[in-house]
Amino acid sequence: MIRRPPRSTLSSSSAASDVYKRQTPLRRLTNEKDEVNSEAKTVSELMDDLDNQFPGMKNKVCEPDGSIRKFINIYINDEDIRFLEGPESTIKQDDTVSIIPAIAGG
Repeated sequence: MIRRPPRSTLSSSSAASDVYKRQTPLRRLTNEKDEVNSEAKTVSELMDDLDNQFPGMKNKVCEPDGSIRKFINIYINDEDIRFLEGPESTIKQDDTVSIIPAIAGG
């Protein structure tokens, strides 16, 4: 889950940033961190920023053209970004973003 905290929760010395909470299958890509900070304003910027912090992350979530892989679901406040603006969907203050890999089995 990715949450962008309200400005009022940030200390006066902090710049506005997003907090990203990872689902368990993705934690191994973030050195087992379940929260990651970023100042991304769109999902595309988020993918670039996560890849800067954790090299290889973007390759696991995105196709080479930047589109989101078919087995990855990304939601902003429970809205699937496929029905918003895709990778260019805006992340606003107080939004929650979830990156959820599809898990198959039976």
